[in-house]
Amino acid sequence: MHIQDSHWSSASALATGGGTPIAAAGNGRGDSARSAPLRVDAQRNLEHVLRAAREVFGELGYGAPMEDVARRARVGVGTVYRRFPSKDVLVRRIAEEETSRLTDQARAALGQEDEPWSALSRFLRTSVASGAGRLLPPQILRVGVAEEQTGSAAGDEARVPQQRSQPGGGELRLVPGQGAPAPQDDAGAAELLEVVGQLVDRARAAGELRPDVSVADVLLVIATAAPSLPDAAQQAAASARLLDILLEGLRSRPA
Repeated sequence: MHIQDSHWSSASALATGGGTPIAAAGNGRGDSARSAPLRVDAQRNLEHVLRAAREVFGELGYGAPMEDVARRARVGVGTVYRRFPSKDVLVRRIAEEETSRLTDQARAALGQEDEPWSALSRFLRTSVASGAGRLLPPQILRVGVAEEQTGSAAGDEARVPQQRSQPGGGELRLVPGQGAPAPQDDAGAAELLEVVGQLVDRARAAGELRPDVSVADVLLVIATAAPSLPDAAQQAAASARLLDILLEGLRSRPA
């Protein structure tokens, strides 16, 4: 997925209300009173659009059209484009928020669980229950692609993260490809990979995680165990059941 960097700075201003036309404040109370509802409405519309985008992209993937987001938010598609000048900008906003949320969940697991396997499984359960896997950025899910497989065939991909599969097997890093986002846009992804890498290394060092399991595998578990089903109760039950099976597959077995 290619993200258009040229729109990002303008989108940031728009998304925070900087690009919303606000009536200039006059000397009388009337002008100030008229401008306040505009700010409230603009913020409410932004929240509706972001919530709708998370739901639509979570159900249909990042390929879903902006019109679907607008319908779910119950606003006109023009309102969506006023906030986010292109779909790429909206996708980036949602992907960055999801990456940040996963990083917070991984940090919480590291800080609140002393036992390595408990910390890793807590992170997985929390992330899957939140539905995070349905919104993971594509570049995160490409973690672990072998370097020899990332030549010309992957040249048009946004990012090709690399991940060691054995302790001491190399440094965790994000490798840029052609047409990649600006380096600062990878800061959140790199941070997530680093924190999850700590969970993986601890569990592997304790002998509780299969030695061939990488950060890539852990993130793929999150994506795989978060199916989108029409019934919320059925979805929760299916996710919990699937995660139990996947956790058993990750765990090390006595020789």
